[in-house]
Amino acid sequence: MANRFILNETSYHGSGAIREIVSEVRSRGLKKALIVTDADLMRFQVVKKVTDLLDEAGLPYDIYDKVKANPSVAVVKAGVEAYKNAGADYMIAIGGGSPQDTAKGIGIIINNPEFSDVVSLEGVAPTKHRSVPVIAVATTAGTAAETTINYVITDEEKRRKFVCVDPHDIPVVAVVDPDMMSSMPRGLTASTGMDALTHAIEGYTTLGAWELADTLNLKAIELIARSLAKAVENDPEGRADMALGQYVTGMAFSNVGLGVVHGMAHPLSAFYDTPHGVANAVLLPYVMDFNKDYTGEKYREIARAMGIRDVDSMSQEEYRAAAIDAVRRLSEAVGIPQTLREIGVREQDLDDLAAAAMADVCTGGNPRPCTHELVLGIYKTAF
Repeated sequence: MANRFILNETSYHGSGAIREIVSEVRSRGLKKALIVTDADLMRFQVVKKVTDLLDEAGLPYDIYDKVKANPSVAVVKAGVEAYKNAGADYMIAIGGGSPQDTAKGIGIIINNPEFSDVVSLEGVAPTKHRSVPVIAVATTAGTAAETTINYVITDEEKRRKFVCVDPHDIPVVAVVDPDMMSSMPRGLTASTGMDALTHAIEGYTTLGAWELADTLNLKAIELIARSLAKAVENDPEGRADMALGQYVTGMAFSNVGLGVVHGMAHPLSAFYDTPHGVANAVLLPYVMDFNKDYTGEKYREIARAMGIRDVDSMSQEEYRAAAIDAVRRLSEAVGIPQTLREIGVREQDLDDLAAAAMADVCTGGNPRPCTHELVLGIYKTAF
């Protein structure tokens, strides 16, 4: 069986990387952008860092800033109309996962209008044409949506999130500039960073994992473990390492899949509008404990990448416990809640959440086979 790997055509990394947007637009012969973002990034003048460059270069654009956390079908549909009304021929997505996912949905529908209802994109939709060109500018160090072939949309009517997996949606250019992340508040830095760690650990242990992805995910775990606490304190070196670490795991998990942490986190966002990073962060140690007997020697390498010493002298039970404990201690150190009760989950919803998690596409990649009762048990333990 062949293992497929899909990446951006081009990516730029490091302080000042956003300056390359202008040269990319010109070299590709693009005419007018729709900037896809959210109101907060407009208000805090993060978007202005990009629009100033466009203004200076005389490059026209319109702005669609109606994106919200956990973007809905309606948000994507409104974005499609904004793109058409703008007369745009490409997008610049500025933000974390929500603007990036919205832009992916817009771009696919523009070039594949038969999927205009949005929900028909769920799963692996048989789209025929690539998205309109998207230049993806990350403002959080977590989702890595700028380099993945996945996006997640909320169906508010049915109170669920659905995952779309489409090689046609990957942005042509990714811009990972830590300067664009410097205004992230502590809580968002912590939760998106733990989201990135979840990607790396799930991508390393998922059923689809293989050597190329493993190499990337282990490096990402190392980068995140050593830099997240510093990034929360807005240390420039920590910001830079987190920007790289979240992108590196994005390259990997996009191509090998995830597991039941994400399968369980998506319903939390659909039911309660829980930020995705927070949902993952709370669930990760509990799911690691659930999966530990199905991971071979991988937890030893996770513990090593997390900075645990002398793992080669530990028993299997010891290094598995050390890996889980290291993740839990990092989560606590950056202020992540430790139970579902703390983030507003209602005990009476746990059975419905388990049903939704079992229907999520990510759950099938989990190393330990899942059933409704097993997933419900994890929710109860985490509650």
